Amino acid sequence: MNAPAANIAVPTIYGTPYGGGFYAGRALVGDHLFALIVAPKDGGERDDTIWNKSLKAVAGAGGYFDGLANTRAMAEAGSKLAKWALDLKLNGESDWYLPSRDELEILYRNLKPGKRENYEYRSGDNPSSVPAGYPYTAKLPEQTTVEPFRVGGAEAFEEAWYWTSTQYAPYNACAWVQGFLSGNQTSCRKDHDFRARAVRRLPI
Repeated sequence: MNAPAANIAVPTIYGTPYGGGFYAGRALVGDHLFALIVAPKDGGERDDTIWNKSLKAVAGAGGYFDGLANTRAMAEAGSKLAKWALDLKLNGESDWYLPSRDELEILYRNLKPGKRENYEYRSGDNPSSVPAGYPYTAKLPEQTTVEPFRVGGAEAFEEAWYWTSTQYAPYNACAWVQGFLSGNQTSCRKDHDFRARAVRRLPI
């Protein structure tokens, strides 16, 4: 991984242009702290895409916090979605990948597009985020204050389901998804069509 350029501080406001995309939060990958960067929507997001054609288990794609490792495992197993993410070259950066379950949760928590109340049942708990994320309440997280990431904005997530790169351990034919309407976290078969948004990370 490339280290941040010297003398450039990590932003404090989510949605600030940074590192080839937009600053989305801080995450732990093992014992290492990273700045999470979401790709620009133009070129960095896909619609109507499957996780993988095969429903077989993908060894190495079960991590809740290391989306890069998951994405590489997915690509080795033939996932066109993973290969798309790994092949991205945006704003001079080429180390994009699909966010893990915990990484995608950070994107919803910090860049929620709309005003819908949150789904409170077993969604939002995130030990990988810094600070640690706790289960959602109806009112928290709130809609982002960053206009380009609000509904209708140029960078806004759609109020739809997005794929994570984390395979669902109880049933390997499924992978984790996150809803960006009300934050619901659940699993779905890998051959369903959902959206996907790439990320990258920088050590801090």
